[in-house]
Parts: sequence; structure tokens; C-alpha cells
Amino acid sequence: MPVPFPTDEVVNLSPPTHEESVRNAAGILAATRPDTGNTDFQRLLIEATFASLTGHEIDAGSLPDVDAITNAENLATRAEGFRMRMVHMMILSALVLRPIPPEVATRVGEFSRELGIDDQLLRTIEQFSSANKALAAVDFERNGYTTDWSEERSAALHTDLEHGWAACEDDAHLAAIWDALGRLPEDTIGRQLHRFYQARGFEFPGRRGSAPPLLAQHDWVHVLAGYGTRVEAELEVFAFIARANDDPRGFSLLAMVISLFETGYLSAGAGLFEAFPGQLSQDGMTVRVGDAMRRGALSHGLEGAPDVDFMAVDWFDLADRPVEELRELFNVVPKDEAAIAAGSVTAWEPGGISEAQLAMGQAYAEREGIDYESFGAEL
Repeated sequence: MPVPFPTDEVVNLSPPTHEESVRNAAGILAATRPDTGNTDFQRLLIEATFASLTGHEIDAGSLPDVDAITNAENLATRAEGFRMRMVHMMILSALVLRPIPPEVATRVGEFSRELGIDDQLLRTIEQFSSANKALAAVDFERNGYTTDWSEERSAALHTDLEHGWAACEDDAHLAAIWDALGRLPEDTIGRQLHRFYQARGFEFPGRRGSAPPLLAQHDWVHVLAGYGTRVEAELEVFAFIARANDDPRGFSLLAMVISLFETGYLSAGAGLFEAFPGQLSQDGMTVRVGDAMRRGALSHGLEGAPDVDFMAVDWFDLADRPVEELRELFNVVPKDEAAIAAGSVTAWEPGGISEAQLAMGQAYAEREGIDYESFGAEL
């Protein structure tokens, strides 16, 4: 029987203490512990994310062992949203295992049920565990961010899409409004995004060879939050986006890029991305992703909204606003020094562009008969 959600009179809305953080970390690692024990990478991931999100340092190698019932009792005064975040951390900790042992998939389900949480991505963990990648990919798409795609959700993209990750390569109007960003003042987010595309040779949505319009939404966040465009930086961007959104669907975006860029459980995703495993396990990446989640958690929507789905923002309504003004409006706080020291860079710094993107940008400039300009982005 799940532990009931607390009433308004007893719900705990305070930030977690160090003691509670230790208990919560213990629950996450217990839920995702293979029979052979948690991996070093799992412990490193939980230590880094908890340090960023709670401000408390924990030693993941010396945590108490807890079962599903005890873990749920530890969270008895926490509301549904808080418990959902704990389940998401369990899913994240399970996703970095390759393969996901069947006992881990089963245990994560048990811990979730005791908390009264039934997240759709739990089925995806079961499918990944079954080693049926094709079925798992279908299940992931069915339970992911675009599961309830509608015409209304296309409005912010300024084009009609039959499904969320659909390409749009023959919409002259859409391409024109993207191109018009280059005529905005230099400090605006629209002009900076135009430079972002120009430096990397990216085609604007609406043109042949462009990214799906929905995926292009995350490019605005690269500029807003200050992240480069190498593959590992995509983990930062989607960690930021996922944690900013209180809707559980938002977390599926982070689960997607982990499955693409760490374990390779997904061979492709978001209409354009292809698997490139091993990125999250690079030195410093858990610190960078943890900080991105912290920054996303601290952000908020416009006009007092407590959270924001950055993938659903109509960025063209904001394109003529200075980047610094939008960072203040969305409460995008600076990166932590530890993340910067670990290698987190903007799109305008050394390390903020990939070799392939640099080559595409140079080829674009040659085709257009203009001098190439990286705007500070270097290898």
C-alpha cells in the first residue's frame, strides 16, 4: 500500500536538510543497485547532482541501505511533485547502467509504487532492461515529451507539424522569419541565435537540411543559458530544460539524451540526433549536468509562473529582447564555478563548437561568398 500524500497541514515544503538528503540519496541508490552493487559512476552521478541541487555534500559510498517501504516512509511528508523528482533520479541512475539488470527495473518499480508514483518512463526502463532496443525505442516515443502532441502545441513553432519531431524543409515563411533574426540589434537573443546558426552552418527551419522546428527550440536555450554545441553540452542544455519544467514530460527530454549520448540505448531521437555514447561519463560531466539541473530548478516562467517549458516558449515574441534582460526575466542564474572549471563553456568560447560544426560554418560562408566568422567559438 503506497504511503499517502501528505495533507496541506503536514506537507514539508522546506529545502531538504543534509540528513534528509542522505536518506534520499540512499533510496535512489538502493532502488538502482544491481546484484553486484552500485557502480562508481552511479555514486559519482548522485554525489554531483545532490551537491548542486541541495547544496549538501554526501558520501555515496557510505549510505545506509533502505528498502522500498522505508524509503517511502522517509518521504511521507513530501508532496507528489517532490516524490516524482526522486523517482526521476532513480530513472536517471538506472539509465546509466549498461545493461540495465532486470532486478534494477523491478526494484525501481517497487520503490515508485510505494511512493504512489506511476511515471510512464518506468515502462521504458523495463523495455531497456529487456534488451529489445527496437521495442524500447517505440515505447520511449510513446511515453516521451511529444506523447500528446497537438496542433495547439505547434503554435509556438510558427508552422504546423503532424507530430512533434517532424521536419519542415519547405516552408518559405518559416525560413524567412528565422532569417529576419539577423536584422535585429546585436544584443538581442534573436540576433545572437542568428550568429549561432551562421557560425555552425546550420540551416534555418523551413529550409532543406534543417533541424525539426521543435528541436530548434532548444537552440534558443543554448544562447539563453550559455552552453556550447559539442555533444556533451547537449546534456547540459537538456538537463537545464528538463529541470525547469515541473511537468513530468520534461524529464523525458533528459532521459532521451542520456539514452543517446551516454548508453546508446536509443540509436536516434528528436528527429535529428544520433547516438554518441560515453559523454556523461567524461571527466567533469556529472558536475556540469548537476549544475545545469540546479540552474533549471531556479529558473521560472514569465509573469510569475513558477516553472517554464522552454521548448514551448514562442521565442519569436521575445526575439527582439536583449539576452541579459531575458536571463533576468526567466531567472537564469550564473553557472557555478565548479561547472566552469569542469569545462562548461558558452557557444562563443574555445570548446564551444565541434570540428564538424566549424567545417559546416566555413563551408556555408564560402557558398554565400562571405568571410567566415565564428564569433569567438573555437575548437
